[in-house]
Amino acid sequence: MQAPSDKASLPERTLALTRVIDAPPERVYRVWTTQLPQWWGPHGMTTPSHKMDLRPGGVFRTVMRAPDGSEYPTQGIFLEVVPNRRLVFTDAFGLGWEPSPDIFFTADTTFDPLPGGRTQYTARALHWTVEHREKHERMGFHQGWGESMDRLVAVVMQG
Repeated sequence: MQAPSDKASLPERTLALTRVIDAPPERVYRVWTTQLPQWWGPHGMTTPSHKMDLRPGGVFRTVMRAPDGSEYPTQGIFLEVVPNRRLVFTDAFGLGWEPSPDIFFTADTTFDPLPGGRTQYTARALHWTVEHREKHERMGFHQGWGESMDRLVAVVMQG
């Protein structure tokens, strides 16, 4: 069995989606960081509450609400913030680097510039175990994160 830190095991513990967006990375990043309630979550979800402190160790917290009123809170911290290029956050820690008892994944989001003022936007979910990755797939990762990405693109294209 490979250790969790063994890079060879990373692909089997990772889920990812990539989209080319007809807007520069600066605009995609701005929408991601300043208009999150307008696009976060699958179709039909709202985000009535969120907090983002864009710095390593800063809080990242959201509450998604389904049409039936069910709420899905997430909480974690940013590990890396590179304006217009990369955001990395994890649920492994809370404020003050307090370890979380319910770790699940680390998100690695990149905004890579492409010719013509476009962006290759990639959202990766790096899981602690293959079992966590499989659970996330069963929860609907591809559909849910894909719909959220659709919503992000729509807001970006509004200007």
